[in-house]
Amino acid sequence: MADALSITRDLVRCPSVTPADAGALGVLEKLLGHAGFELHRVTFSEPGAADIDNLYARIGTGAPHITFAGHTDVVPAGDETKWTHGAFAGDVKDGLLYGRGTVDMKGGIACSVAAVLDYLAANGGKPKGSISFLITGDEEDIAVNGTIKLLEWAAKRGEKFDHCVLGEPSNVEEIGDTIKIGRRGSQSGTIIVDGVQGHVAYPHRASNPVPDIAAIIAALSGDPLDKGTEHFQPSNLEFTSVDVGNTAWNVIPAQARARFNIRYNDCHTRESLRALIEERVARASGNRIKAHVTWEPSNADVFRTKPGPFTDLVVAAIEEVTGRKPDLNTGGGTSDARFIFRYCPVLEFGLVGQTMHQIDERTPVSDLEKLTRIYRGVLDRYFA
Repeated sequence: MADALSITRDLVRCPSVTPADAGALGVLEKLLGHAGFELHRVTFSEPGAADIDNLYARIGTGAPHITFAGHTDVVPAGDETKWTHGAFAGDVKDGLLYGRGTVDMKGGIACSVAAVLDYLAANGGKPKGSISFLITGDEEDIAVNGTIKLLEWAAKRGEKFDHCVLGEPSNVEEIGDTIKIGRRGSQSGTIIVDGVQGHVAYPHRASNPVPDIAAIIAALSGDPLDKGTEHFQPSNLEFTSVDVGNTAWNVIPAQARARFNIRYNDCHTRESLRALIEERVARASGNRIKAHVTWEPSNADVFRTKPGPFTDLVVAAIEEVTGRKPDLNTGGGTSDARFIFRYCPVLEFGLVGQTMHQIDERTPVSDLEKLTRIYRGVLDRYFA
């Protein structure tokens, strides 16, 4: 029986930096195929984006149906000379497994596969319902040919999911301290202020957009969007760049742009948030400043999985292994759960995320063992 450590090492040794698969899905196909899963390797395309391979695997035909979701793509290793161990070597040293993706999130996938294989071996090779895997190679980049399309493809086939566990590195300090039950939404935009270009020696003949956009930035930065809600921290707007496209010292520019991103809670919808920002920009501009906002497309809406029986059984499995009662949390960035929640309740629970995306990304081998036992406990309770 394949264990989580060996599966993680095999996956890490596939340098699957988005959009490359580098053999990672093949590792899973071999393991799941031998266990009797029906396999579907699906490639999706989008103009202007790389083609991406995805994997859907299912065993069983009845309900209830639990799916384990994840991504095998990883971010680049960075300067590999600074790694203590090879970024894609899968080395174990002093009880720690090193390598890109060990935490985010090949380790989580490996633990779910190991737990499912162990469960099937103990239950005659078949679940009392259905188990599936939704695995993509497009999460770390623009995520247009990954989970969002795999879910649409599955729905057209008539696949129906009752619950999902997404093995993202949800824990903060120790295994068992946090389950993600939701995420804030994300919306990016640009404030554009039009001025009149001119010579700096003759400012009366020009209209300088730089102090104008600075005033708008100050106004928006000093006015909180909300105070947070029962389940979410306050929304925040962060300016990420200011640009005038001007290389000259003696020219007042014709235009200034300020880019920003908002992480928003359930006080807002995407539409109401956009309207709020546009109203505040208009108020800060008054009758003199010529400003408007352009919006980037967004596929990251705010969501929350309401705690209930499924949450309770996952919490029970965590407590049994770790002795900890996890915090039900909605903090952090976005994940593919933002797509999954439209199809079924989804919880995020995986490894500890402290070293994800860093040089020397690593996880204790003992954490892989604990997470596998937790997932096995989830399966035992789910099909009890």
